[in-house]
Amino acid sequence: QVQLVESGGGLVQAGGSLRVSCAPSGRTFSRYAMAWFRQAPGKEREFVAGISRSGVFTSYADSVKGRFTISRDNAKNTVDLQMNSLKPEDTAVYYCAARLGPEYARLAPEYDYWGQGTQVTVSS
Repeated sequence: QVQLVESGGGLVQAGGSLRVSCAPSGRTFSRYAMAWFRQAPGKEREFVAGISRSGVFTSYADSVKGRFTISRDNAKNTVDLQMNSLKPEDTAVYYCAARLGPEYARLAPEYDYWGQGTQVTVSS
């Protein structure tokens, strides 16, 4: 069992930056590929960024490529999402997700564990 706790959301003006973090529990964090998803009101949950178990491979949604960076520290059991040049359309609840195995996936059903989410609001 893995418990994921997100932190770092908040309110920021367009063009600003935020960093959201995820702190998985347990000693098996390095066995999981990780990802960030987001869900805006009235919309489906969508993939934002993924990182492999090793941290070597990453992938981003086209809408955030070049603005967001996902990273992980297997020694500290953390996975972060650095968000720069934020836009109002980035407003959503951001969720951390864990998938047992080496590779991330872009589909939500592929993930085994989810955090409770953290709200990110970008004002225009």
